[in-house]
Amino acid sequence: MSQPILSLGPFQGITDAPFRNVFKRHFGGIDKFYTPFFTGIHKEDHAKNLQGEEIDPRYNDVETLTPQILSTDAEEILRFAKQCKQLGYKEINLNMGCPFPRVANKKRGCGLLPYPDKVDAMLKRVFEEIDIKFSVKCRLGYFSPEEIDAIIPIFNKFPLSELIIHPRIGKQLYKGEADVGRFAALIPFIKAPLVYNGDIVSVGSFEKIREAVQPVNQFMLGRGLLANPFLAEEICGSAYNAPERTERLRNYVIDLYEDRLHHAGGSPKVLGRMKELWSYLMNSFEEPLVVWRKIKKINALKEYEEAVEYVFTDNKIIL
Repeated sequence: MSQPILSLGPFQGITDAPFRNVFKRHFGGIDKFYTPFFTGIHKEDHAKNLQGEEIDPRYNDVETLTPQILSTDAEEILRFAKQCKQLGYKEINLNMGCPFPRVANKKRGCGLLPYPDKVDAMLKRVFEEIDIKFSVKCRLGYFSPEEIDAIIPIFNKFPLSELIIHPRIGKQLYKGEADVGRFAALIPFIKAPLVYNGDIVSVGSFEKIREAVQPVNQFMLGRGLLANPFLAEEICGSAYNAPERTERLRNYVIDLYEDRLHHAGGSPKVLGRMKELWSYLMNSFEEPLVVWRKIKKINALKEYEEAVEYVFTDNKIIL
C-alpha cells in the first residue's frame, strides 16, 4: 500500500498554535493540521479573533494548516473564507462533527445533521461565492447513524475539497466504538475525497481500520496521537527504543510548557492546558493513573515542573 496521508484533528484547548508548532519541531508523520474551531466572525475584514497567533501566518504554516469554523450561517462562513484567504490560507473546514450538547443543542456541529434542508440551503449559499477550498468534518448523525444518508446526496452536489467522517453519532460523544463498517459501506456513495477519523490509537488499530476502509488512504488522528505523539511516525514505519522514546517525549513536554509559558507571559494559566494534554499523554506510561494523580493535583508552576521531573525519572514509557 502507498504511504497514508495523515492529519491531526482539532481539540479545543489543546491543539492551538503553540502546540502545533512544538509538535512539528519534535515529531513527524502529520501532513496536515486543523485549527480548533472559530466562531463569531462578525466584521467583514477585521474579526478580532482572526488577528491573533492562532491564525497569524507568521506563527503558522499556511501550506499545512486548515482553519476550521463552527457555524450554520452561510454569510459568516463566507466572511471567514474571505479573511482566511487574505491571510494566505488555501482551504477552510466546516465543523459539523462537534458532539457536545452545548453546541449540538443549538443545531451546530453534528446537531445540524438531522436537518438536511438547512445543510442544503447553507452550502448552496456558500458555494455561490466561495473562492477557497471548502471541506467538511462530520459524524454519522446526531440522534441516529442513518441521518447521514440524507446528507450525502447534499454533499455530493457541491465540490467539497474533502469530507472527513467520524463514524459515531453525536449522542455517543466518544463512548463505544467507531462504526468502521458503516463508514466502509458509505464509501461508494461519496464523491468528495474521503478521510477516516476515529479510534486510531495504535499501529495495530490503524492497520485494521485501513484494511476495512480501502481504498481510502487519508486518515485523521486524534486522541491516539495526543496519548502517543510517536503514533504518526510509527504508522509510517518508525520504531524507537526506550531511552530514545523517553528523551524525545520529555523534550517535547518541556518545550511545549516553556513555549506556552512564554506566550502567556509567565501566567500559571498555562497549567490548565498542560493538564488537558496530560489527561491523554498519561497513557504513554506503563502506570497512567500514577502519572495522572501526580499531575492533576498541582496548582503552581514550580509544582508542575517538579511533577514532570518525577514522571520522567520514576515512570516507564510504553514501547
